[in-house]
Amino acid sequence: MAGHGKVALITGAGSGVGRSVAISFLKDGYKVALVGRRAEALAETIKLAGASTINSLAIPTDVTDPAQVNAAFDATVKKFGRLDVVFNNAGVNAPGIPLEDLSVEQWRAVVDTNLSGVFYGIQAAFRVMKAQVPMGGRIINNGSISAHAPRPNSIAYTATKHAVTGLTKTASLDGRKYDIAVGQIDIGNALTEMAHRMTLGVPQANGEIAIEQVMDVSHVANAVLHMASLPIEANVLTMTVMATKMPFVGRG
Repeated sequence: MAGHGKVALITGAGSGVGRSVAISFLKDGYKVALVGRRAEALAETIKLAGASTINSLAIPTDVTDPAQVNAAFDATVKKFGRLDVVFNNAGVNAPGIPLEDLSVEQWRAVVDTNLSGVFYGIQAAFRVMKAQVPMGGRIINNGSISAHAPRPNSIAYTATKHAVTGLTKTASLDGRKYDIAVGQIDIGNALTEMAHRMTLGVPQANGEIAIEQVMDVSHVANAVLHMASLPIEANVLTMTVMATKMPFVGRG
């Protein structure tokens, strides 16, 4: 409902899923802290939403640095007074190369963002949400179809997305006493910069290259908005939103 004045913090808000979700939240009446590495990209998201500086706050942040993450949460509370929803969305991938050729640096870059970065976001959200009045809030983590099944040559991405599920389940349990609801959205082939390659052909489990169906990213934004809109006594623990005909539920 527009004008409700709830406050959300969204990571990776400068592009892709994060940008689409941030725009949807701003248009729905949320006050939104947009977190991401590039200040100019965050400013463009705010511009695309037609949002005012009263309802938006761009916070250039590296989610792999816990000090920067904590500072972003503190800045959000300082401007808006509280925090109702966190969307831990920022993520990176490694090159699609054989796992034996993946460098330690490439492995760590994915783990630092996709796993540690999400943990830092959850931890900071708990710190804020359990201290505010009224206490509580909602955390939504961006998993992936890769939280369920891998693509070829994706060990770092797949391992971290499986780990996000563990973070979600544990935080959901530990958040009960603080009225913090924690859930996860697993996205399959939403058309963003990262997923554009699906339209050109990508490796399949049987070794073939195939073009895969994609869906508009706005469907993801609508799903996240629905998860966020629930009263605190209800929670979507996991939701899979995918292109209907993508090769996920079929045999490889």
